[in-house]
Amino acid sequence: MKKNNIITYVIAAVSLLTVGCKKILDINFSPSFPQEVSAELYLSPIQYQIANGYGQDQRIINKFTQAMLGTSTDRASYIWEQHSYPGGVSDVGGVMWRMVYFNHGKNLENLLADSKVSKKYEFTAIGYAIKAFDYQLLTDYHGPIVLDGAYEDRLQFEYKDQPDVYKRVQVWCDSALYFLGQKSMADNTGILSKYDFMYGGNMERWRKFIYGIKALNYARYINKPDFLTNYADSVMKYTSLSFASEADNATVKFTGSSSENSNVYGQDQALLNSTYYNRAGAPILRYLTGGVRGEYEEEAKTSSDPRLSRMLKFGTSATASTDSIYRAALPDGRSANSTVPAVGNFYMFKNTTDFPIMTYSQLQFIRAEVALKKGDLPVAHEAYLNGIRGHMTFVNKYTAVKDENQGTIFNPLEITAAEINSYMDSTEVAQTAAELTLADIMGQKYIALWGWGGYDIWSDLRKYRYDPAIFRQFVTRSGAELAQGSYCYRVRPRFNSEYMWNAEELEKWGGLEANYVITPTWFVLDNY
Repeated sequence: MKKNNIITYVIAAVSLLTVGCKKILDINFSPSFPQEVSAELYLSPIQYQIANGYGQDQRIINKFTQAMLGTSTDRASYIWEQHSYPGGVSDVGGVMWRMVYFNHGKNLENLLADSKVSKKYEFTAIGYAIKAFDYQLLTDYHGPIVLDGAYEDRLQFEYKDQPDVYKRVQVWCDSALYFLGQKSMADNTGILSKYDFMYGGNMERWRKFIYGIKALNYARYINKPDFLTNYADSVMKYTSLSFASEADNATVKFTGSSSENSNVYGQDQALLNSTYYNRAGAPILRYLTGGVRGEYEEEAKTSSDPRLSRMLKFGTSATASTDSIYRAALPDGRSANSTVPAVGNFYMFKNTTDFPIMTYSQLQFIRAEVALKKGDLPVAHEAYLNGIRGHMTFVNKYTAVKDENQGTIFNPLEITAAEINSYMDSTEVAQTAAELTLADIMGQKYIALWGWGGYDIWSDLRKYRYDPAIFRQFVTRSGAELAQGSYCYRVRPRFNSEYMWNAEELEKWGGLEANYVITPTWFVLDNY
């Protein structure tokens, strides 16, 4: 039997280099099989693949969360909106799996090995941070995954469930923090600034990112009976040590001067150009037009929330410049959705913009949620307000941005301080700690993560079992409207590796059954 399981391949860093990093290829006589590659040369393509893998699979998650929906009548598109999967040999929804075990895979292991030998410990710390982030997202997304032996020369691989993976994520975070404290052999400032496309070698921001991963990880225990005694304080600790403002956000940076170095959600990369994926869903429009605490406005033209005009397009798909009515898509509303303008070339979906993977406002809403569960209402309210204000700053980062490749200015007006203050004083924001609810937090968090943070939005929906009392503007679906009679809780592993070569292991976990995707993952359960 031919050994071609994705996670058995050993591929040097240059073989995965994307079009944005072509110059690195010049260092080798044989680009596909370089003899020696130093740690820094692995880093940029690895970081690109974070955005690429995250961005591609998020298009599927957006259908579960109703963040972005489609107009296509192709079953391969709308079946995801019915919380199922197309079946057959499709690898759609399996890009993160490929990213972790193939695109990163041995390349990340080589980065770690070389950086230790050469005592470039900043790269070692970054490598462990990326590995922790990879596995955190992958297990949140799929449930059981391969944890050990992924790069051994064999065909079948054992899965571990989320509690084992979550513990290992903490170990890798601690390893990253350890190497941050070690002294490198030489000053690596220059090569870090050149090859680190996330923080440009700012190691204190990498430290905060690691703390953010730890906070996200401990927050996954929120449904467990011992959460308040064993995990809640850790979430509070690490959210306080992590990002202090939106300036600390973890983003993969793109210059957008050509298709080779453009944002993965920009027009040139075309991930959101397909009618399968690119219509803003009803929840975001409803939240932005009065639906966080009140009643949303049908066919709204304006809103007390200044983010509406900066995040969404108005009009129809054909007349976006002449119709001032904001419209949104509905799940399975394929024909009607065609009138909704596509999201491309607007907000963060431009060639020149950074692709976020973790933000200050996200962590503040996690902090607010946990503080509320602890009964610490003043802290919960403070974090909630910080999250809203932080997201206003986040939105402003994506306004007044000129696309150098297209010569166009988008969203020329930033949200003003007066607009922010007016919204913060409105009925859409809980004015006192006593009136703050989980629905308030989750509504604002949905807004803050819309467009980029689908993994965490979907985790929220799942852990609260898609409760309409908590997610007020999520379009509730009946069992008859869902392909398998229930909401989705996990995505099946990548077909080309797991269902072709590792089916025996999948069978142990129920992965060959049609109802596998609607079976709640471990972090959703309220027991061990």
